[in-house]
Amino acid sequence: MKKLSLLLVAVVTCIFCMAQPEIKFENTTYDFGKIKEEGGKVTGKFIFTNVGNEPLELTNVRPGCGCTAANYTKGAIAPGEKGYIEATYNPYNRPGAFNKNIRVTTNEPKFLENDKATPHMIFIKGEVIKRPPTEFELAGYTKTSGMLRIKEPDVAHNMLNTESVNDTFYVRNFWTKPISIKLDKAGEYVNEVNRNFGSELNPGQEGYIVLKYDAAKRDAFGQQKDMVTFTTNDSLEQTKRVHYAINIKEDFSKMTPKQLKKAPVSSVSAQEINFGDMQKNTSKTETITIQNTGKDPLIIRKLEPSNSLFSANSSMMVIPSGATAEITVTFKAPSRPSTQNATFDIITNDPVNPIRTLNMVAKVH
Repeated sequence: MKKLSLLLVAVVTCIFCMAQPEIKFENTTYDFGKIKEEGGKVTGKFIFTNVGNEPLELTNVRPGCGCTAANYTKGAIAPGEKGYIEATYNPYNRPGAFNKNIRVTTNEPKFLENDKATPHMIFIKGEVIKRPPTEFELAGYTKTSGMLRIKEPDVAHNMLNTESVNDTFYVRNFWTKPISIKLDKAGEYVNEVNRNFGSELNPGQEGYIVLKYDAAKRDAFGQQKDMVTFTTNDSLEQTKRVHYAINIKEDFSKMTPKQLKKAPVSSVSAQEINFGDMQKNTSKTETITIQNTGKDPLIIRKLEPSNSLFSANSSMMVIPSGATAEITVTFKAPSRPSTQNATFDIITNDPVNPIRTLNMVAKVH
C-alpha cells in the first residue's frame, strides 16, 4: 500500500512537471526589405502558438532600443491558440541597414524559476533608403523645427563664476512671410546684446542674434541646465528655444596669501560609496562625513550626483572651523536589474580642492 501511494505521488508530480505553457514562433525574423526613409513607420507581425498544455502569458516584451515599439497579445493564450507581437520601426533620420531585436519573456517555468533566464529573441531587419535632403538641411539648419530655424541652438561652456560669455546664434526665415523674433525674459544672467536685423526677418533672410551669459549674475556653482526662449509668429512653431549647459567654477585667483592661509580645508571620510546589492524599487541611504580643518568656514556650494537616481543632503551647508558635517546619500533602485555607476561632486569654497569627487555604485537585482 505504501509503495502504491509513493507511485501515485510520483505520477502526479510528473504530470504536474509536464503541464506547462510553451511558446513557438512561426518566424523569429521579420524582413522589411528596402523601405523609404520618408515613407513613415512600418510594422511587422510575429505569430506564435502556445504548444504547451497550460495557458501562456507574455510577461514582458522589450524592444532592444528606443526605435522599435511592440504591441502584443495581452492576457492568457490557451493551449493550441495563437497570439501575436507587432514591432514598429520608424525609419526617419535612420538611413542604412538595420537589425533590431525584441526580448520576449513569458510565464514558462524557466522564467518563473530564474529571473536571469535568457529571453526569447525575435528580430526585425531591413534597409532604409536615404531620402533627398530638405531645404533646411541644404542650408545647414537641421536641429530645430518650424519655418524660422536656429542653426546651433545648444551651447556648452566651462566658466568661472566671475566670467561672462557671448554666443552668436544664426537664424533663418524659410517662410514666404516676414517672421518676428523677440527674446523672452530669461533672467538677469542672459541678455541680448546684438543682432544684425530689426524685429523681423524677411522671407529667405538669414541673420544672427548675440546673447550674453553672465555667470556672476547666475549666482550658482556646478552644472547648470538653462533654457531661454524666443517668441515668434512662425506658422508652425511660435516658441524657439536655446539650451545652455554651463559648468560654473569658483574663481579663487584674487585671494591674497593671507586669505589663502586662513582658507577652509575640506576632508572627506570616503572616496567611494558602495550601496552593495539591492532589490528593485527599493531605496538605501549611506552616510559619509566632511570636516573643515581650515580656519574660515567651509561652505558647501552644491551636492551634485551625476545620476538622478542618487540624491544627497548635508547636516550643515556652512561648516565652522574644526567642525564635521554628515552627508547622506540616498539611492532609489529602478524597476529593472542593472549596475548603476555614478559620481558625486561635493563643491565647496576650499580653494585647493573646490570639488571633491566620489565614485558611487549599486547593483540592482
